[in-house]
Amino acid sequence: MLRWLKHNHQTLTGVGAMLVGVAALFVAWDQGRVMRAQQHGSVVPVIQVDGFIQSSAERRDLGLRIVNNGVGPAMIQAVNLIRDGQTTMDFDALIAHMPDGFDRSWSSVNGRALAPGGEVEPAVFSWPRGQLGEAELSALLDEWAYWTVEVCYCSVFDRCWTTTSDNEMRVPVPSCDVPDSDVFQLFGDADHGGDFPAEPGE
Repeated sequence: MLRWLKHNHQTLTGVGAMLVGVAALFVAWDQGRVMRAQQHGSVVPVIQVDGFIQSSAERRDLGLRIVNNGVGPAMIQAVNLIRDGQTTMDFDALIAHMPDGFDRSWSSVNGRALAPGGEVEPAVFSWPRGQLGEAELSALLDEWAYWTVEVCYCSVFDRCWTTTSDNEMRVPVPSCDVPDSDVFQLFGDADHGGDFPAEPGE
């Protein structure tokens, strides 16, 4: 055995060097994995979707708010409007419960980058408080309960999730299916018959 070791020390040296190289490669891979996890974790967006109603002495507002409560920008790819489990492209069933002459405001959402702490209100309905009595308001809120909004968004590293206004936990998805139309832009276009292009950022 000693004679073999004496005559094969170069082989042993090569094997040792190979083992050291493999160990160094594993350490580098593990450090890279940890660094990538830290990078992803430091820019994770967390989207929250909420409906709201606000009342003042003069007005009532009913609308939708999307907020990024995460630590990285949210690249919003798709927003789907759902009523009673069915995807829809308009608010007609909700508008039917509103008083005539309500005001509407809107912001386009698809393709928007929402910074950490940023928020956007894609759709808001407003009317003078006296135009809608308590019974009518109750019927409107009952209808509002049928509506859900689903948002699909990604991080800057193309990790994607969906979340809904039901406040369910976000669900990881491979990617977002980008719709052909932005439901909120269609909502805004309906206010002027679709004859005017959307303003930047709206």
